[in-house]
Amino acid sequence: MCPHRSSCPSVQADTAHVVAAHVPAARVVAAHPEQGWSLLCDGSIVFDDSGVLLPDGSVVAPRRVPAGRLAQAA
Repeated sequence: MCPHRSSCPSVQADTAHVVAAHVPAARVVAAHPEQGWSLLCDGSIVFDDSGVLLPDGSVVAPRRVPAGRLAQAA
C-alpha cells in the first residue's frame, strides 16, 4: 500500500510496542492539524494525543504522562 521506497512494515495491532515502532516508518498522506489527526500511507490514523486507529479498526490508546510527573505552573 505504501508507494515510497523501503516500504512500511505490516501493521500489527497485537501490542502498542509494535505500533509505536511502526508508526515512524509510515509517511503522512493527509494531514489535518486543525482536526488533530493525520492519515498515514499504511491506512493508520494518528491523533495529536498519540492515539492510533489501525486499518483493522483496533485502537492503540494514547500514551499519557501520569499527573504526578507533570510540572506544576508557578
